[in-house]
Amino acid sequence: MRSEQIRSTFLDYFRGLDHLELPPGPLVPDERDLLFTNAGMVQFKPCFVGASRPPHPRLSTAQPCVRTVDIDKIGVTDRHATTFEMLGNFAFADYFKREAMAYALRLLTEGYGLERDRLWFTVLRGDEESVDLWRGLGVPAERIQPLGPDDNFWSMGVPGPSGPTSEIFYDRGPSIGRDGGPAVDSERFVELWNLVFMQYERGRSDDEILGDLPGRHIDTGLGRDRLAMVLQGVGNVHETDAVLPTLRAVREATGRDDEPSAHRLVADHVRTAVRLIATGVRPGNEGRGYVVRRLLRRAVRRLVLLGVDEPVLGAVADSVTEVPGGVAREVVEREERAFRRTLRAGNRLLDTELARGPLRGETVFKLHDTYGFPVDLTVEIARESGVAVDTDGFERLMREHRERSRAATR
Repeated sequence: MRSEQIRSTFLDYFRGLDHLELPPGPLVPDERDLLFTNAGMVQFKPCFVGASRPPHPRLSTAQPCVRTVDIDKIGVTDRHATTFEMLGNFAFADYFKREAMAYALRLLTEGYGLERDRLWFTVLRGDEESVDLWRGLGVPAERIQPLGPDDNFWSMGVPGPSGPTSEIFYDRGPSIGRDGGPAVDSERFVELWNLVFMQYERGRSDDEILGDLPGRHIDTGLGRDRLAMVLQGVGNVHETDAVLPTLRAVREATGRDDEPSAHRLVADHVRTAVRLIATGVRPGNEGRGYVVRRLLRRAVRRLVLLGVDEPVLGAVADSVTEVPGGVAREVVEREERAFRRTLRAGNRLLDTELARGPLRGETVFKLHDTYGFPVDLTVEIARESGVAVDTDGFERLMREHRERSRAATR
């Protein structure tokens, strides 16, 4: 089943359950504490906290998302990506756990044809109500696993609505990994759908619960790209039909196919950068712009390690199918050329210092201030070489530099 059909099947199903389909929210949200839309519920935050009323008690969306919290896992695991589409159904003081579980289970098995005996379920440890509800839907007790709040409690990562979750996983088989369910192997047992039971107001951390929300709500997210990986029988999310053109463009640009992890990283990072550029974000040194810059620089560095000495990302950017052709090419090419110059200038110093052992704060600062090396890239390169970095010393020098700059402008 192609990705577009996965989306239409989801939206049609929930339309039949009286859900009003709404367009996706912007990828760059009107949310001071949030760089990018990282879940389908972001545009509905005011509804969850009682600040506004939804247009209908039941809603559904297909939401493009960006998350970079797992950036170090890109290309390493089969399931992680920095941009993806989240298919969501939402209920505002309408149905709750029982219905959300039943709707999800029926769609996965009857709508998408997944084998029921390959589905596993997790709940927040201590949430016996959810265990009983899954059991009531015919799920065997041995395929329901209680996990801690790191796995089964959800929030936006900023103050706002939050709640316990129950997640649905698919067993990809013994060729992928160990038996024992998602508590044992999250590659073999890949998470597909997260059911969030929104009922709490979160403070500055998940440990700070300010109280109950005005009502109990449902927020779910089905990862379209992960489901496509399963339904299309491919090895990772980057080989699904929506991403494969970009992965092929990377292979063509490198002229080799023996570095699949590196190819997936480049394809992922360029795809996310292009999507953000298409929304108006430009590479920069702070905030959202820095995320775009970091993604492109990680991609360029990986290409250099693969022996690609000339700029090639323009053609890769053109392969991204989710945005109009050519919309980001010029920006990507300009950023690639600039960073290749930076790499040539700074690599000699960095290689010399890495050979000497731990990187001093002064070296990290010089790489940043003189050669334009982002500190996180320096740390990443050092980590790959097994070398420690004095980030505290770097931060001290940065503070002193800022203070001198402010004093000079007074």
